[in-house]
Amino acid sequence: MTTLRIRDAVKRYPNGVEAVKGVSVDVGDGELVVFVGPSGCGKSTLLRMVAGLEEVTEGEIELSGRVVNALEPADRNIAMVFQNYALYPHMTVRGNLAYGLRNRGTPKPEIAAKVEEAARMLQIAEFLDRRPSQLSGGQRQRVAMGRAIVRDPAIFLFDEPLSNLDAKLRNQMRLEIKKLQRRLGRAAIYVTHDQVEAMTLADRIVVLNGGRIEQVGTPTEVYSRPASTFVASFIGAPPMNLVDAQLDDDGLQVAGQVVAHDSAHRGPVTLGIRPERAHLVAGGAGLDIEVAVVEELGAHRLIHAHLGGHEVTVAQSADEPVPAGRMVLSFRPEDLHLFDRGTGVRI
Repeated sequence: MTTLRIRDAVKRYPNGVEAVKGVSVDVGDGELVVFVGPSGCGKSTLLRMVAGLEEVTEGEIELSGRVVNALEPADRNIAMVFQNYALYPHMTVRGNLAYGLRNRGTPKPEIAAKVEEAARMLQIAEFLDRRPSQLSGGQRQRVAMGRAIVRDPAIFLFDEPLSNLDAKLRNQMRLEIKKLQRRLGRAAIYVTHDQVEAMTLADRIVVLNGGRIEQVGTPTEVYSRPASTFVASFIGAPPMNLVDAQLDDDGLQVAGQVVAHDSAHRGPVTLGIRPERAHLVAGGAGLDIEVAVVEELGAHRLIHAHLGGHEVTVAQSADEPVPAGRMVLSFRPEDLHLFDRGTGVRI
């Protein structure tokens, strides 16, 4: 079944700016869908439209089979976890967890049971009588998540919840969110600009750009077959190498060199190859390149090189030697991606 349906959603502000431009997407029961994209792409605005914090200019938001465009946030059966935690500083952790339930008139014994269960699940039971100022950033975020859990919503909404945490804690909390969402079996939307978070958390990724959807798919689909040069450059760390090329009867013309290619397309294209699918070898078949910088990163290294007027990156294991002499960029034909140079759309 489907928990959420977004149909042709538009958000247009009085000054004429369109932050969301006709977005349609479904979220199934128990599914974790990540909205990802750069700042200003419309992902947080879209999330706030689902939550009822932003009005929908056009289109429909349907939750659990009911159109909720006109409903107040409190009537939508959603729970939202914010970037800044949004905890009440004068209340204890117990008070913060119980606040929403008290406002709904939930019986005290039920409130106590829900609070204790959420605290146990999130490993914050020992902090129930502390105030937010006495907690670390990670502990505050757990409290914010606990406040969402006790409501037992149809869908969880996460608005960049880990951006205020350090890198190590982000990695830990990311895993906790995934495990928690699986345990609860609730649908969730997670908004982030961090493509690593998107890849590791999502059942499906919605890549947004300029208020529109560029691609929807599983992490593997989005990574392996990006629908556009935007997706190719945004998903992946380091991002896909993108190089101007030309397809003609002789093959693929790249920086004055020719690579055999059987595509029926003719004309200017953008050639893409993932850094981890490219190989640097001494001589042989491939494209001649000039190594500029080698970054040693412990278990692996990044080799930055020049191919014509483009910089390309090759990722390799630190156990592999860096070849000397004539350098050639080698690859399998199936690892090449071709995009229309005018539109950026995958060929």
